[in-house]
Amino acid sequence: MVLARLPNEKSGAKVRFAKQRKDSTAEMNRREFIGRAAGAVGGALLLSENDPLWAKSASDQLNVGIIGVGSRGQQLMRTFLRVPGVRFTGLCDVYEPRFSAGRKITNENTPIYRDHRELLAARDLDAVIVSTPLSFHSQHVIAALESGRHVYGEKSLALTVEECDSIVDAVKRAGKHFQVGLQYHYAPWYREVVRHIQEGKIGRVTQIYAYWHRNNSWRRPVPDGSDKRLERLINWRLYKEYSGGLVAELGSHHINFANEVFGDLPESVVGSGGIDFWKDGRETQDNVQVTYRYPSGQTLFFSAVTTNRLDGDQVRVYGTDGSAVLTESDATLYYEPKRPQSAVLQETILEHGIVTGATYRSELPYRGKGEPVSVPADKQGSPDYVACASFVDSIRTNKRPEADEQKAWRTGVAVALGNRAMEQAQRIQIRDHLRQAVGV
Repeated sequence: MVLARLPNEKSGAKVRFAKQRKDSTAEMNRREFIGRAAGAVGGALLLSENDPLWAKSASDQLNVGIIGVGSRGQQLMRTFLRVPGVRFTGLCDVYEPRFSAGRKITNENTPIYRDHRELLAARDLDAVIVSTPLSFHSQHVIAALESGRHVYGEKSLALTVEECDSIVDAVKRAGKHFQVGLQYHYAPWYREVVRHIQEGKIGRVTQIYAYWHRNNSWRRPVPDGSDKRLERLINWRLYKEYSGGLVAELGSHHINFANEVFGDLPESVVGSGGIDFWKDGRETQDNVQVTYRYPSGQTLFFSAVTTNRLDGDQVRVYGTDGSAVLTESDATLYYEPKRPQSAVLQETILEHGIVTGATYRSELPYRGKGEPVSVPADKQGSPDYVACASFVDSIRTNKRPEADEQKAWRTGVAVALGNRAMEQAQRIQIRDHLRQAVGV
């Protein structure tokens, strides 16, 4: 029997799930996988499906199992199946309807499991995807690593600092590859912006303002609205027992980016948020604003709201010589006045009918064109696809994933302590909460 942290209808108590049974099905037929491979970051070349690396024989097929076949898990399945040679040999979940949904994606009678331990006991398994609620990440990731499998774990790394530490320890003990699902770490235009920043194209970066603004409740439909257990299973992101809320689910991408740009872990964090609009029984905030300070004096400000989508998902990087604006699909550079394109208008203005002095500079927002960031043809691809293809490549070539457990840890502890800062309404000194044994 598995003791799982899902509440019963009357309280948040733990409930037991039936021992998983392996579904006996007809012998599975090999599926033809069609897709293209994309290049990983860190200088790896874009690969086509005709590249020798991907021209794998049947014995080189990568058998993958997945724990958590919800909406994100299903999206990952579709994406991984675009990588040549990948096959799903096990689906694990506690919600019955997800098995049929998963089999529609694999297009075969993929074995199903209701207990992750029986999935991990299967022999035909090379790697495991963990896409369960955040509170289960450490349990499932560590179990998969200890079973001798490589792991692709969804972000954020874990719910608490202690659980993040435990996963890092488990990766070291197992000697297997771990990649965290921070797909924007692999986004080609993000990689190009990082390269421009490292080359000094926008000067010294001092501030990053990141937004993930949307206009929806973040609530998923539940087939039986009276079933409180099912409500928490489907809408787990809204409940603190399982979720790190908006900072974990959205802000983790931007925190990871800031950590890379600033080359360090934040030294402190302060934040605020609340349940100020969606009065529907949720426990996680419907808006958050957190500010991370870095050791060299830089700042990351992250805002997430659920009542307005004007700014959408974007990151604004401010440097002494210019700025970079990144969205879900592209990036643009803007330059300060000493460059051909300016982020600030230069003409003097009339103020109360008097011409201002020559030293006055207009502070109206710049509304002109910037310099679009171009991505080389050999490094293009969607963030999800490049991330999944890179994980497969790391296994086949036995190289450390770019978004490894250390990057996952830096982001995960910043998320966990950002939430703690909001809960305690005080500034958190991050290194006061870290073990000496875990490097940063």
